[in-house]
Amino acid sequence: MKLDKVIAVSAGKKIYRTDDTAIKVFDESYLKSDILNEALNQARIEETGLNIAKLKEVMRIDGKWAIASDYIEGKTLAQLMQENPDKTDEYLNMFVDLQLEVHKKTAPLLNKLKDKMHRKISMADIDATTRYDLHTRLEAMPKHNKVCHGDFNPSNIIITKDNTPYILDWSHATQGNASADVARTYLLFCLNKDTDLAKKYLNLFCTKSDTARQYVESWMPIVAASQSVKGKPEEREFLLSWVNVVDYE
Repeated sequence: MKLDKVIAVSAGKKIYRTDDTAIKVFDESYLKSDILNEALNQARIEETGLNIAKLKEVMRIDGKWAIASDYIEGKTLAQLMQENPDKTDEYLNMFVDLQLEVHKKTAPLLNKLKDKMHRKISMADIDATTRYDLHTRLEAMPKHNKVCHGDFNPSNIIITKDNTPYILDWSHATQGNASADVARTYLLFCLNKDTDLAKKYLNLFCTKSDTARQYVESWMPIVAASQSVKGKPEEREFLLSWVNVVDYE
């Protein structure tokens, strides 16, 4: 298979387009189990009826693992927000409505969010006392089974020419408490230096979902510690700054 049209590049992977197919090719830094889990997540999310790029095939290309999906033509919500700053509120409303739609779904065979977070907190570069506190907080949080995207941000939303939104990249999908997913999105906005947009997003989500802002904030140290395990050093520093900054109890 000839792959010559690169449409996206990120750490450890490249995405190519061939006709109506997008092919994500992983390098050797990715575990086979993580790649197969991503494909399985995608298949399970398809079954919920959400608008996503449908999985076509898992394959090997020149010795590398790859996932083939439908190619969705359009612009990301992040691009549209940048190109049309006067429409930021309109796009943010669409963004929150999409996330609420995700949280209405269940997929009983997805990995559990709490299990993943407990595992990540155990691996985090923080002292034992803080880890114990975070494990205790996490265990005390209400147990839900809602679909959580895990990386819900405007770059993972494609809007087609007919204004249909598609949600991409389900590699981090789990089932669990939606407010943890919201805390993750808030921190992603902050990592992107969009603090004002982060605050506007959180207020809008809490208003639309009738969720107390303090409840989402109580997830922030837990989510930040969990997400600090992987990523760039400067991101780890920012995320770990959330672990002890505020006691939300």
